[in-house]
Amino acid sequence: MPANTTASSGKKKKGRRARLIVIVLVLALVAGVGYGTYWSISTVRASFPQTTGSIELDGLSGPVDVKRDSYGIPQIYADTDEDLFRAQGFVQAQDRFYEMDVRRHMTSGRLSEMFGSDQVDTDAFLRTLGWRQVAQEEYDTKLTPETKKNLQAYAAGVNSYLAGREGRDISVEYAALGFVNDYKPEKWTPVDSVAWLKAMAWDLRGNMKSEIDRSLMTSRLSAKQIKDLYPAYPYDRNKTVVEEGAVDETTEKYDPKATGTSGSGSGTGTGTGTASGTGTGVGTGSGTGTGTGTGTGAGTAGDSAAGATQGLQSQLSGISDALDEIPALFGPNGSGIGSNSWVVSGQYTTTKKPLLANDPHLAPQLPSLWYQMGLHCRQVSSTCKYDTAGYTFAGMPGVIIGHNQDIAWGFTNLGADVTDLYLEKVSDEGYLYDGSTKPFKTREETIKVAGGKPKKITVRSTGNGPLVSDRSDELGKVGEKAPVTNAAPDRGDGYGISLKWTALMPGKSMDAVFELNRATDFKSFRAAAAHFEVPSQNLIYADTKGHIGYQAPGRIPVRNAGDGTMPAAGWDSRYRWKGFIPQDELPYEYDPERGYIVTANQAVIDKEKYPYLLTEDWSYGARSQRINDLIESKIADGGKISTDDMRTMQMDNSSEIAKLLTPHLLKIDVSDPNVRETQKLLEGWDYTQEPDSAAAAYFNAVWRNVLKLAFGNKLPKELRVKGQCLSVRPADSTGPLDDLNERVRECGQRAKNAAQPDGGDRWYEVVRKMLKDEKNEWWQAPSTRLDKATDTRDELLARALKDARWELTAKLGKDVDSWSWGRLHQLELKNQTLGTSGPGLVQSLLNRGPWNLGGGEAAVNATGWNAAGGYEVIWVPSMRMVVNLNDLDKSRWINLTGASGHAYSAHYTDQTDKWAKGELLDWSFSDEAVEKSTTDKLVLRP
Repeated sequence: MPANTTASSGKKKKGRRARLIVIVLVLALVAGVGYGTYWSISTVRASFPQTTGSIELDGLSGPVDVKRDSYGIPQIYADTDEDLFRAQGFVQAQDRFYEMDVRRHMTSGRLSEMFGSDQVDTDAFLRTLGWRQVAQEEYDTKLTPETKKNLQAYAAGVNSYLAGREGRDISVEYAALGFVNDYKPEKWTPVDSVAWLKAMAWDLRGNMKSEIDRSLMTSRLSAKQIKDLYPAYPYDRNKTVVEEGAVDETTEKYDPKATGTSGSGSGTGTGTGTASGTGTGVGTGSGTGTGTGTGTGAGTAGDSAAGATQGLQSQLSGISDALDEIPALFGPNGSGIGSNSWVVSGQYTTTKKPLLANDPHLAPQLPSLWYQMGLHCRQVSSTCKYDTAGYTFAGMPGVIIGHNQDIAWGFTNLGADVTDLYLEKVSDEGYLYDGSTKPFKTREETIKVAGGKPKKITVRSTGNGPLVSDRSDELGKVGEKAPVTNAAPDRGDGYGISLKWTALMPGKSMDAVFELNRATDFKSFRAAAAHFEVPSQNLIYADTKGHIGYQAPGRIPVRNAGDGTMPAAGWDSRYRWKGFIPQDELPYEYDPERGYIVTANQAVIDKEKYPYLLTEDWSYGARSQRINDLIESKIADGGKISTDDMRTMQMDNSSEIAKLLTPHLLKIDVSDPNVRETQKLLEGWDYTQEPDSAAAAYFNAVWRNVLKLAFGNKLPKELRVKGQCLSVRPADSTGPLDDLNERVRECGQRAKNAAQPDGGDRWYEVVRKMLKDEKNEWWQAPSTRLDKATDTRDELLARALKDARWELTAKLGKDVDSWSWGRLHQLELKNQTLGTSGPGLVQSLLNRGPWNLGGGEAAVNATGWNAAGGYEVIWVPSMRMVVNLNDLDKSRWINLTGASGHAYSAHYTDQTDKWAKGELLDWSFSDEAVEKSTTDKLVLRP
């Protein structure tokens, strides 16, 4: 069940009791005990979908075929758009309705209706963001009539499935919930589907966490130290997505063939200004050409925000915690986390047509976020326009990533800075803006609570957005102790913090989904991308005629002042957004001369060639450059790339930081024979992170300890995460490693006091820049009971080698020959809600795993882990696909789990073993290929 640690202890206890009841009931249900035959496995299986024969479905104009292959993946065939999407809603509800229901309750801030009082605070925060209200406004005012018709047909199909079914007939989870709070699922609506795009945008929102973290760092670190921890993107070493092109200052459109560096006149730029008093001033600058000019003397507004922000450490930390409480459906948000996609032109492929690969890196879930399916009009015409297949989300019509009969497309997160936090001077009467008090925009919300009394909240918004600081007593104290400079308004009753975010503005992203599904060439692809406003994604393209391309879409703000890296002064109009980058000026490429395009969350374009600020918080290019290198190596001297080569690249485990750091580690003079034994593991290692590699296990432990020692104690307390010290098995407590237990006790003491940085390739860049400076201040680490303080690089590296030895001995045992990276780096798939709490027996019934994985953070095979929490896999390539534009039936795909959300279905996790090994499944598309692969056929009849 989604966690919320900010609830009161009373709420927590009530929530725990409710969960315990659910757990007991589910245990009885699954094991078939206590209630006789009624609670047998056959009852559980009663919710499984009918996949053969025929079913009458109201509203259809003609019969619809649903063909499933041996993995349960459906391909739908219809004669009209309305029939196609009605059937899609019905089929997705068959497989995944419980998942769909939980998602819509989250997006509308109604989790408490399902799970009780411990979700009230999460609901209150989600209601404050107002995802559901924005989705409703999009549906009412922005979407085309055709999109609405498709959404209505989809909702009707879902509701046809629900009609006449009790909760226990839909999913085993409903049987449990029904006993606790009489919960019954309600009808699906078109807005339920639209609202899911807001959840997608939330987890792909860009740099908000970095913005908060940098603000928190000002309490303890100097401006130079913060700059050390957020280095500039290495444009000289890691390629950008777009390698050529510029905005033509005459036409004010982006020209992918241009080589000049001058920007359009609309690029006002940002710069750093001088400031007096406490904090860092942010100037307005008058950037011309590149738009990165330096401003002077205009730092007062930035000074006022920075000075006030310094007193908000606990409040900003509280907001950060509140953000973390929202279920991270797509995965951790931060540098180094993202996705891979690339496309190679036919001139370099064995097929003589493009090959396109994509693997989004998201949070592991059971079932997977993705749902594979095909949507086929028996004859494409004006009344039935679709012939497409790929990955979508349960609860949303259409296909999100995949291909149709003419083109293929893939997504990675562009990472544009589309959120800003504003410090607001608030009072009972309103908020301050340019010297006068403006009234809040308010609305009342009532949160219904299963088994409890409803809670009413008031949502207040300024001109910048909702006041997220209203959502807890602690956040309501914002600014009470903030130092105020001469330029800042008197704090009075305090400051508030508001959130401005592009996804809180109604848009047309749902239109874009259907337009992409129908696109036939690069022109129509770009037209569809123009409507994909949030989240801002890198879109790559290929078509059956041999063309490849790229488009950066999205609603990306242009700021009057500031660069979005720190909270801004909400009371000063200079910090308002003045508009958005025109779609015609967003970067794109079409058939670049180099013959391939790579997107993996790196910088889109060299900032010196572009007049607008997209973000200052790119991923640093570890994955993207590795993919570039692999492609260039393969095509050197006339080589060609095959579909299997693309798959092999997706599984590349090479560690860039290992390649950089290992030579230094091997030069350390180690006297302890036990540590020397493990140091030898690194000799001759090729830096690949295979599951059976002892060297990979040891290196990653060393890397984690380097981060902990170099940076942990220097970060402010609000950013500290308790370390992970691992208990020792009794068999390991004696022997030649006499001080093992004392080492573990010392590790536990440090874990109480020290912070550890998160993962990601930002830390690669931080360490790279200081590696040659042997006496850099960051190499200093304090002494402990067992270790002397370190002052130099080699002293710290030696200590990390030693600490890693003790840590892995505690976890994996004394026998180094038995160590492997996969034993440390494990993936567990947890069923949402009931699979995340309760006794181990229940979890073993609903969850699956573990799987021992290779790969790692910032590797192409991005099985991510976080140095702050250990080696457990916390983000993954959530699916992988390789599209063959020469023969679409020879395309390949895989999902993380399976088609079904039913825990005992054969298709619950039937793809996971193959996914873990890097294998791909055949992806049938043509009528003949689909028919050949069909094992179950269901006919939906009017």
